[in-house]
Amino acid sequence: MGPPSRSGFYVSRAVALLLAGLAAALLLALAVLASLYGRCARVPPSELRDRGAPAAAPSLPGKQEPASQPGPTPEPDAAATPPTWRPPGPWDQLRLPPWLVPLHYELELWPRLRPDGLSASALRFTGRVNITVRCTAATARLLLHSLFLDCERAEVHGPLSPDAGDATAGRLSVVETWFAADMQYLVLELGEALQPGSLYELQLSFSGPVSQDTREGLFLNLYTDQGERRALLASQMEPTFARNVFPCFDEPALKATFNITIIHHPRYVALSNMPKLSQFEKEDVNGTKWTVTTFHTTPPMPTYLAAFVVCDYGHISRIERGKQIRIWARKDAIAEGNADFALNITGPIFSFLEDLFNISYPLPKTDIIALPTFDNRAMENWGLLIFDESLLLLQPNDKLTEKKIVISFTVSHEIGHQWFGNLVTMNWWNNIWLNEGFASYFEFGIINHFNPKFPRNEIFFFNILHGALREDHALVSRAVSVNVESFTETNEINELFDLFTYNKGASLARMLSSFLSEKIFIRALKSYLETFSYANAEQDDLWRHFQMAIDDQSKILLPATVKSIMDRWTHQSGFPVITLNVSTGVMKQEPFYLGKVENQTLLTHNDTWIIPVLWIKNGTTQSLVWLDKSSKVFPEMQISDSDHDWVILNLNMTGYYRVNYDELGWKKLNQQLEKDPKAIPVIHRLQLVDDAFSLSKNDYIEIETALDLTKYLAEEDEIIVWHAVLMNLVTRDLVSDGNNYELYPLLKKYLLKRLVSIWNTYSTMIRENVTALQEDYLALILLEKVFGTACWLGLEDCLQLSRELFRNWMNHPENEIPNPIKNVILCYGIALGNDKEWDFLLKIHNNNTKEEERIQLAYAMSCSKDPWILNRYMDYAITVSPFAFNETNVIEAVAEASEVGRYVAKDFLINNWQAVSKRYGTQSLVTLLYVIGRTISTDSQILELQQFCSNMLEEHQRLTVQAKLQTIRNENLKGRERSARIAAWLRKNT
Repeated sequence: MGPPSRSGFYVSRAVALLLAGLAAALLLALAVLASLYGRCARVPPSELRDRGAPAAAPSLPGKQEPASQPGPTPEPDAAATPPTWRPPGPWDQLRLPPWLVPLHYELELWPRLRPDGLSASALRFTGRVNITVRCTAATARLLLHSLFLDCERAEVHGPLSPDAGDATAGRLSVVETWFAADMQYLVLELGEALQPGSLYELQLSFSGPVSQDTREGLFLNLYTDQGERRALLASQMEPTFARNVFPCFDEPALKATFNITIIHHPRYVALSNMPKLSQFEKEDVNGTKWTVTTFHTTPPMPTYLAAFVVCDYGHISRIERGKQIRIWARKDAIAEGNADFALNITGPIFSFLEDLFNISYPLPKTDIIALPTFDNRAMENWGLLIFDESLLLLQPNDKLTEKKIVISFTVSHEIGHQWFGNLVTMNWWNNIWLNEGFASYFEFGIINHFNPKFPRNEIFFFNILHGALREDHALVSRAVSVNVESFTETNEINELFDLFTYNKGASLARMLSSFLSEKIFIRALKSYLETFSYANAEQDDLWRHFQMAIDDQSKILLPATVKSIMDRWTHQSGFPVITLNVSTGVMKQEPFYLGKVENQTLLTHNDTWIIPVLWIKNGTTQSLVWLDKSSKVFPEMQISDSDHDWVILNLNMTGYYRVNYDELGWKKLNQQLEKDPKAIPVIHRLQLVDDAFSLSKNDYIEIETALDLTKYLAEEDEIIVWHAVLMNLVTRDLVSDGNNYELYPLLKKYLLKRLVSIWNTYSTMIRENVTALQEDYLALILLEKVFGTACWLGLEDCLQLSRELFRNWMNHPENEIPNPIKNVILCYGIALGNDKEWDFLLKIHNNNTKEEERIQLAYAMSCSKDPWILNRYMDYAITVSPFAFNETNVIEAVAEASEVGRYVAKDFLINNWQAVSKRYGTQSLVTLLYVIGRTISTDSQILELQQFCSNMLEEHQRLTVQAKLQTIRNENLKGRERSARIAAWLRKNT
């Protein structure tokens, strides 16, 4: 008998035997589970055929099945069962070890999609991949990425002879294969080490599921075309979904060439990055005929750009500079001409960028395909760009929408990626902004080139800059360029595709262009693109090429290197506020916080920014200055108390910061606006409003300073300036809070007096010449707020117009409501009507098949002011026809629409909470409580809601709701103080 256990427990012989038996059984069970989990153990080809795995597929083009060759060959059962535990190793790291460099992929995919198999719930694909790799360090352990794939065979051949190909290559023993699930690796354990400097070929056969719930990897789309239900397959590999489709080295720096083969049903067409090379027919073991399509070799590219589509689509095409461009879409859409606009703009955009960078697009063709559903909106795969059809196809009724410009922006962005991202790729995902930021920036250069009358600065502000400034602040954890070491999980890479990467990245590129000059900016980018073509680059590589362009001239002088200037903007979160004292010329900088006073003790930014300050004085552009310290004196910026002196910093809002002034500075700008607003350019009238209201909301200046800037609005005829004012004054909380009864009449009187001019302009256009809106992009996207505010303020002409347009549409459905104001007209048509109008809208909703329009109609029906109609609506949605409104939570819609709706929804929820919970889930109850409690301001109101929900929610949900309601209460109290000050100001100035 052995020594007693260290714990001091005595174990009898019988018990010991029993425990030993249980342990043995447990180990056996774990071994079986582990072998099932790591199903990539090498299996003889005969067993593969028995399983129906890809051994039945044809050989890859130009490749032979490996015959008996000299060298160590494992016995069929040599792949050992993986142990249940692994010691720490490279499989615990997010990044691949640098032991292998992929050079070429021979990839074959066989998705089993059939025209008669649209309802298949478990569609799968099989595949084979041969990867040529170069070994850089001796290793007997190979790591590749693989996720959700069953690997049926894994072999390693080599070293390869450069002269004889792989004919003389030996075969290395694959002792064991297993999956490291956390970091998504397939691990091959070899019987001997690969030799540095030698080439090898990894041969793998695999199978995997086609995704139906997400648009990741290889996924399915179901749709209707020509009256038939159809399906297609497409791919989305960015950022880390190539590993869902084939075992690979799935990092952007590991570029390789690809030979791709797709086996598909003869009714379908197969598309990939390159043009078709050959096509032939084969039969499977059941005698079913399949088409084998091979494609030409790609240039070196990362795995995330590999692309595949198998579809039954139509297309239109044109030739641009000798290269074919094809737009693919549903055959109905092609026949109706919906793809014509995209085709007409694509070629010229390619040509413009080729000329701009003096680098030809390197692929021989471009296919662009419109998918019925694509969650990623659009993807820039080399040679095969994939779009959601809503962002590529122009419908006949899109004349009065912003759709043309949206399509133009989206196509421009993805074509921009052909240079930024495809030709030159960031080294790793931490610098994805080098792809997305520059592609977003060049959207505007392209649009401006083809539409020179477009207000470029104003559109950039609305589409890009405003969103970034709204979300960014000093305490946000996200910088544009992220530290590589900060990543520990794959899903963190997905989170980088956010507003900071796109919008802030584009804003920083624009700022860089503004202080360098566009000529130097483009010259540097040409050099950068030429140097790193077909390769990868770091952020520092980009800065180096900008520095070379600066050093090569003498006109532009910088206070520091480009790297020193720009690193502070890309590696720090947030942005600065610069404040100018116009009496002394002192300019200072500080980080922008959401709530300056509250965050005084949380200052984390010890560094300053090196800030380029372009500015104007009395309407004249001045020389660029730099604020490279926390504070600096600029005597030239001092102004007198003269009526004609004023200064505005940040010319055209090209700098990524906000601007504040001392009391005199704001006073002089306000005086100029009241005297001659057109002397201040539109972009700066917009800037003054946006900066002032943001600074006042966050305690940098008083709210009265921002309100003073609105006095001149009767003379303001630019809709984007009006939109900025209304977004700050007519907020959701104000609209839905009945306690603001004191503020509402004051605001109504003040705004209506000033709104009349711009209202008359656009209401006349709506009544007499609505087609004129087609060329006014800003009106198309901003008019809804102006019209909605006019009706909310009770402007009789707005209410009358709503009645007219709604009733005209009811009586003559062919007379569609103009799209820019459709939400407003539908809502007020219902609010001003009765059950007749409501029943009409319900009928239209139930007969509509377009999700976007159904959502629009569902929200419009919640605008009724009649409690009995709203109760009937909610009851209909919950009990009578519970699936008629799958796209919309009707209870939330009613609660959000108006104060009446909020009270009606609350009562309905009290009486029907079990039915609501069953229909929408308990989490929807939490959201509803937030909506219902949006205007609470007392502890008794919180207590009432807590008691109300005590029987409906779990304990953790009740605690969450309590904390959220307390936050809402505190925010509302602060908002009430702000509203009281606004009301006091309005009493003095109305």
